[in-house]
Amino acid sequence: MEARESVEAVAGRGLRGDRYFDDRGLWNEIEADPDNDLTGASEVTFIESEALAAVERETDIAVPTGAHRRNVTTRDVPLNHLVDRQFRVGEAVCEGIQLCEPCSYMESLVGEDGLEAALVHRGGLDARIVESGEITVGDEFEW
Repeated sequence: MEARESVEAVAGRGLRGDRYFDDRGLWNEIEADPDNDLTGASEVTFIESEALAAVERETDIAVPTGAHRRNVTTRDVPLNHLVDRQFRVGEAVCEGIQLCEPCSYMESLVGEDGLEAALVHRGGLDARIVESGEITVGDEFEW
């Protein structure tokens, strides 16, 4: 994971420079396997800074920047309410697909037992990009 001030969100593809945009992500391999029963990866993922702060307060587990594996960290955005809704962030228009539930891989990266359970139903949002555009740190969400 690499922090950026801005990124180009490309409809139907994802975030330019992201491993999934370049077909190098784990989900690219899973989707290529005809025997898998998992749904595909989203084009962009979001997580609430408030959820990360709550986990730290409740469990004393600090999630280092980027270790949550989500593309965009938000503030004051109720992500769980954006499933099946379109919203604008910066110049891009996205649509919430489903909650982005935590996984054991993320927990193993942080090295803290209990992190996966602590983030259930507040692990973020999977979304697709409906209209391309730039997303920049500090951009407002509109829905």
